[in-house]
Amino acid sequence: MPPPTTLEERVAALEETVAQLLSRSDSAVAKKDWRSTLGMFADDPAMKEIDEEGRHIREADRQQAQP
Repeated sequence: MPPPTTLEERVAALEETVAQLLSRSDSAVAKKDWRSTLGMFADDPAMKEIDEEGRHIREADRQQAQP
């Protein structure tokens, strides 16, 4: 396809390109939506251990911060 020569052809080509890019980005955003990760570690023993260790660290930090 030869490059557009008139202003109208250039604008039409740009509009088509923008529409394609927007349609791609919409689907990519939907796939990376953080809400899709909710619950993915439910009942995972390793995740429970990580959560518990984080609680211990936060509690130790709280105790150090107290006078």
